[in-house]
Amino acid sequence: MAPRANWKGFLRLSLVTCPVALFPATSDSEKISFNQINRNTGHRIKYLKVDADTGEEVLNEDIMKGFKVDTDTYVEIDKEELDNISLESTRTIDIDEFVPKADIDQRYAIRPYYLVPDGKVGHDAYAVIRETIRSMNMVAIGRLVLTSREHIIALEPLKNGLMGTLLRYPYEVRSEDEYFDDIQDVKVTKDMLDLAKHIVEQKSGEFDPGKFEDRYEAALVELVNSKRNGTLGKAKATARPGTNVVDLMTALQQSLKGGAFAAPAAKGKKPKAATGQREMLLPISGKRASAKEDTKAPAKTSRASSKTRKAG
Repeated sequence: MAPRANWKGFLRLSLVTCPVALFPATSDSEKISFNQINRNTGHRIKYLKVDADTGEEVLNEDIMKGFKVDTDTYVEIDKEELDNISLESTRTIDIDEFVPKADIDQRYAIRPYYLVPDGKVGHDAYAVIRETIRSMNMVAIGRLVLTSREHIIALEPLKNGLMGTLLRYPYEVRSEDEYFDDIQDVKVTKDMLDLAKHIVEQKSGEFDPGKFEDRYEAALVELVNSKRNGTLGKAKATARPGTNVVDLMTALQQSLKGGAFAAPAAKGKKPKAATGQREMLLPISGKRASAKEDTKAPAKTSRASSKTRKAG
């Protein structure tokens, strides 16, 4: 199924305009997720909106928003009042300025998006904007309206497309001073620094996300599969082993020898591609599995051996 655009409109640099579509660059859909169910019936739990004092259920049309001023005092806000101040989307991302990428503090980044041409027209204008940003080795800053709120977006070339990163406003970023003020001013000796640099040099390489495995997610998949198979799940997400070494210099020396770390992966060996949740999970009951899967289909088990329930 083709991904659905979160936003469609126009990208504009002065008089150069092209139609574009905005797609999320990340997704949590492959992660294992759970529903809450009744242990006794196997039915899914349903939540009701109730009055905190009376305990009576409240209809949606009787629910409004309120800003908490005091323990029991709220400033009531109607939907119509929110609609009156909501920003109307101009359906246009106007590039306001260009800044060096190094100037954008990473704390301001919220989430990445892919910005692509929308339809068959406008590819020439899109390419002009993309290559202009690339040639200047800078990031384009613009604004767009999503769900009635205006957001800052930073655009930069990514292969033959554009990646847009939503940015936070200054009031959303906490100052580091309240956290760093109590850090002690420690004098690091040259010997310690030299040892630490050697460790860094030994472990230097190019970032490859394929080398990292979500061990907890893998354990969840194995647990779900084993429960559906009627066997006891043995998977356990393991953490890195700790150390009780107190002497910092000794710890650095042991690290340099490789005693406190796992051996690095052999160079030139391509890491195994990560497998998505849907590929790792067993076929869902009721759906036809492949011939290879049919031969390994588990026999039905009793309720006592973790029978799969259909949540209603």
